[in-house]
Amino acid sequence: MRKKLFRGIIIIILAIPLFMWLAWLVTPNTKLVIAIIDKTVLTKKGQEHISLNWVLNNKKYTKTSEDPYEVSHDYFGFFPKDDEEFKLKGLERFSYPKLNQLSEDADLVYFTDTYGIYNNEWFHDGDINERSGILYGGLSDKDLQLLRLMKEKKKLIITEFNTIGSPTARENRVKFEKLFQLRWTGWTARYFENLDIRSNDEIPAWLVRNYKNAHQGNWPFKRSGIAFVNDKDEVVIIEEGVHLNRAMPQIETKQEFQEEYGLPESIKYPFWFDIMIPDTKVNTIVSSFDIDLTSKGKEELKKYKIPASFPAVTRHLQDDYKFFYFSGDFADNPVSIESSYFKWIGFFKNFFYDQRNIMERGSFFWNYYKPLLTNILEDYDQDRS
Repeated sequence: MRKKLFRGIIIIILAIPLFMWLAWLVTPNTKLVIAIIDKTVLTKKGQEHISLNWVLNNKKYTKTSEDPYEVSHDYFGFFPKDDEEFKLKGLERFSYPKLNQLSEDADLVYFTDTYGIYNNEWFHDGDINERSGILYGGLSDKDLQLLRLMKEKKKLIITEFNTIGSPTARENRVKFEKLFQLRWTGWTARYFENLDIRSNDEIPAWLVRNYKNAHQGNWPFKRSGIAFVNDKDEVVIIEEGVHLNRAMPQIETKQEFQEEYGLPESIKYPFWFDIMIPDTKVNTIVSSFDIDLTSKGKEELKKYKIPASFPAVTRHLQDDYKFFYFSGDFADNPVSIESSYFKWIGFFKNFFYDQRNIMERGSFFWNYYKPLLTNILEDYDQDRS
């Protein structure tokens, strides 16, 4: 009897993923032509846009009526090859007629990353924690032309962290800001679990050096905290227990948008983000970053005009154009594309991350990015039908 029960349990366990895969397989495709721009692709895994591809594949959005999107092929930007070889296939090679044709063919455009590739990262002859000359990157004139064309044609535009940050030229940054009524303060930031530079090699050497240069060579931080750096290389560090009641930044969403996009009221975010100021007469704030400051922390940020709360997701969804800006590196999450081939896989999301690890970003993907992007795409697909 026990053997039969055990066999039955084993059969069920094996049958569930098979059934989920078959259910995914028979789900009809939905053609959705997306111009994906990613200029920060160090490997063929396409880490900076893999979360986008996961959602597209799981929901059966395809580039043609039959062909799915491939992480290593279907984007514009930097294409790594073997032996430090690479190929550039960005929009910079497009003529205006070709850009116009792309804006006609594409249903939406998604800028996942324009930070680019730097010489010491690619050629492996220097410290990757140091800055070096840029090989490729930044929001280009042709990128801006496509954005204008997509806006004019009222196509969906999604952009995120670092679209207009370094190394984008100031002139193009200002053009983007005017185009979408959204201003970058010049500040970017990231949470660090440990600010002790003797034991945490993830803290960039240039960040430490710039702070020390402005503080008589001192780096007094040992606990967790948040490092802010601006486009003038100024560095501000706020530390837990001194400036912060809670070191981890939180993304908070109001009730109406929790319901609209299936988002949690609050979720941690331990990765890079930028501080944007939208014109709220034109744009709507869907979610906001919240930094839990002590009185000393408030004073420290006030000296540099850094707000304690600022947008995480900004949108403009009117008849004139449709636009989103994600103020974090939202499409960069440690997810496996293989798991996207199973329908209803979200019911098992707790198996894909460990909440005990404060630095994990899997929970952000499953509980925030996946429902947010899924609902954005579904709403847009219904509107264009």
